[in-house]
Amino acid sequence: QVHLVESGGGSVQTGGSLRLSCTRSGDTSTTNAMGWLRQAPGKEREEVAYIYTGGGEAHVYKSVEGRFTISEDRVKSIVYLQMNDLKPDDTAVYYCAAGYGFGYGVPAFHYWGQGTQVTVFS
Repeated sequence: QVHLVESGGGSVQTGGSLRLSCTRSGDTSTTNAMGWLRQAPGKEREEVAYIYTGGGEAHVYKSVEGRFTISEDRVKSIVYLQMNDLKPDDTAVYYCAAGYGFGYGVPAFHYWGQGTQVTVFS
């Protein structure tokens, strides 16, 4: 079992920045990738970014490309999502996920955090 805990959400003005953190614990041998997804009210869950832990591919999706960056602290088993130049459309609950993949391409996520709210106001 893998346990994920997110932190770092909050409210910020348009153009501001936030950094989300996701701490992974438990049997981490069953996962080799982590990611962030988000869900805005009335919308479907949307993929934001993923990273293969241990130095593999890191990918951010087009909707946030150039503004968001995903990175990891391998020693602490923490994955970060640095969000810059935030816009009201980025308002959503952000979920951390962990799963397994081939070292490239979209991994299959099997574990989820509780989510953290990000609100961007104009």
